[in-house]
Amino acid sequence: MRDGKFLERILAVKEQENAKLEAEDIKPLRKTYSFYDYVKAHNDRIHVIAEVKKASPSLGAINMDVDLLEQARSYEAAGASMISVLTDEPFFKGHIDYLREISDEVVIPTLNKDFIIDEKQIIRGRNAGATVILLIVAALSKERLQELFDFATSLGLEVLVETHNLAELKIAHQIGAKIIGVNNRDLTSFKTDLQTSVDMIPYLKSEPVYISESAIVTANDVKRLVPAYDGILCGTTLMQSKDVTTKLKELAIDKG
Repeated sequence: MRDGKFLERILAVKEQENAKLEAEDIKPLRKTYSFYDYVKAHNDRIHVIAEVKKASPSLGAINMDVDLLEQARSYEAAGASMISVLTDEPFFKGHIDYLREISDEVVIPTLNKDFIIDEKQIIRGRNAGATVILLIVAALSKERLQELFDFATSLGLEVLVETHNLAELKIAHQIGAKIIGVNNRDLTSFKTDLQTSVDMIPYLKSEPVYISESAIVTANDVKRLVPAYDGILCGTTLMQSKDVTTKLKELAIDKG
């Protein structure tokens, strides 16, 4: 899927999925710490959001045979501040049950990583143990983004608002996002470039927590983001690592 219609096709599938998705009653929110508050209270290092994913549209299979619970336990033991769980099935081979199982296994926050376009998805993710959900600026109108952001926060959830350029970053600021991601992967071309995050540095503000996503492989990559960014979201590098603990600790560098 490299014809520039990646996001368009995924959103079309999400519309079909949501038409069939049954509305769930809201269950109690899983107890853990606020990711935002935790990062602000421990601002001396780069925080790692460690992702579990078996595959992606750009790379295909990444680690299909991985024991996801063991991977999650390794992330937590190595010092990850949050675990991101892919729940999209058609494109990333994820599942909502992975989120539920991992959330039951770990103490730290979990992020529901999906292309969320409807309140039903937000409730489903919350019920599966997520305390943070992802909203992608490029996937929604500003009005719909605000509606879903407000709905999620009204349920006690935190929201990682993902951006890809300056225009989207401005929208994230305008809707009041406290946790903002800058994705270094272009959703139309699939190309990744860490320079995307670097270019956003002059426009970052003091109040939000900023996360650089994708294209992060080594400590030298992370050093390009310090001290402007508070954390990174890392999936493929950790999923392909033979020593998850060593790699995660390598990336969680001291900001001093």
